[in-house]
Amino acid sequence: MADLWAALCLVAVLEGLFLFAAPGAWKRTAARMLDLSDEQVRRVGGMVLMLGLVALWLVRGGG
Repeated sequence: MADLWAALCLVAVLEGLFLFAAPGAWKRTAARMLDLSDEQVRRVGGMVLMLGLVALWLVRGGG
């Protein structure tokens, strides 16, 4: 359970880093996302999800 909380905290750190380091780029990207259809956003989310799972599997010694 501690690993889950650590992972969630790391997500917050990374999100905050993007907002702190490049707020303009983040806002432009968010604005572009509004122009995409729900299906396109879903596909992007699915790709990010799969890449994250593969990376986690590799980092945790699965590969």
